[in-house]
Amino acid sequence: MGREWDRLIDDLIRMGILRTPSVIRAMRKVPRSLFLPEENRAYAAIDTPLPIGRGQTVSAPLS
Repeated sequence: MGREWDRLIDDLIRMGILRTPSVIRAMRKVPRSLFLPEENRAYAAIDTPLPIGRGQTVSAPLS
């Protein structure tokens, strides 16, 4: 999952969506998978909202 997450971050930087160094560092340090239930962790690097339980979602990285 780590390489996929890094690839997504690199793509977001290339697209000009991620520009702030502190945000980029935070995203590299704290992977989205930590906020997902185990059954959804494989999808953490996909740019879409993902369910986290109780009818709630974690936002897509582009959001």
